[in-house]
Amino acid sequence: MLSLPLEPGLHRLRSPHDIPTLVVHGAKAGPTLLVSAGVHGDEYEGVRAIFETVESLDAHALRGTLVTVPILNYPAHRAVTRNHPADDGNLARQFPGRADGTPSEQLAFAFDTEFLPLADFYLDLHSGGIRFAMPSMAGYEAADSRGRSAAEAFGAPVIWGHPVIEPGRTISAARARGIPFLYTEARGAGRIHPDDLQMMRRGAMNLMRHLGMLDGLPEIPAPPLRLQGIGNTDEGVTATADGFWMPSVALLEPVRAGQPIGRIVNELGEVLAIPEAPADGLVGLLRELPAVSAGDVLILVAAREDA
Repeated sequence: MLSLPLEPGLHRLRSPHDIPTLVVHGAKAGPTLLVSAGVHGDEYEGVRAIFETVESLDAHALRGTLVTVPILNYPAHRAVTRNHPADDGNLARQFPGRADGTPSEQLAFAFDTEFLPLADFYLDLHSGGIRFAMPSMAGYEAADSRGRSAAEAFGAPVIWGHPVIEPGRTISAARARGIPFLYTEARGAGRIHPDDLQMMRRGAMNLMRHLGMLDGLPEIPAPPLRLQGIGNTDEGVTATADGFWMPSVALLEPVRAGQPIGRIVNELGEVLAIPEAPADGLVGLLRELPAVSAGDVLILVAAREDA
């Protein structure tokens, strides 16, 4: 397990498995908040949010310890790929990992054994990456009141409660250890939108206020849109042909079951497929990268909590 510094202030470290780590140790006793980003190598909002948050945090006003991993999947980050370049493993499906496994499984094992045992609460910062657009949101386990209250305090414009936390994720590994958690998503596209950066920075500070690590009340700009559903991005509507994807719906737009959501055309503009919405709801994920192959996820539909 990572050995935490005892002196108040910002500490730049490397874990026993060489994972880059930034720790802000407070001057007063309190809980430990663990924050990670860069699980996928093409997601950047959380990386910058961590860098800016730790640099701005006053350790003498902090109760407890903020432990952050700004770029967990550094090989994928350098390769500008979603998955680990050595084995094409999706790190968000490898947990709790194996000490003698593939490179992505070893990385998952290192985080699970070195970092998660430190946490009283865990926050994992994600976004849509290069391929997808996702709402600027905080996700939580619907059955865990600790996660729901934290999601309400985070201040994201959308909060998404999941009845099931599927295996393989950082948050499922946290759940297995009894650690409450949140994760975020944001619009992605390989860029850092200033609104998403602000959401993540403000959300991290709000979460520390919620946990009693900082004085003051969470800053919540507006009541959130509340969604529900499993939210597994691997189980959305998929492309049935290789081609050029032309969506006809937008993120968070209402759709009806059977409604056309776009078309896939070939290099002559001829229609190869017209995918349809699988159910009534709101568009919770939308592929925006136009080049698609058969089997690529195009859309995920979520339900409103009050529907």
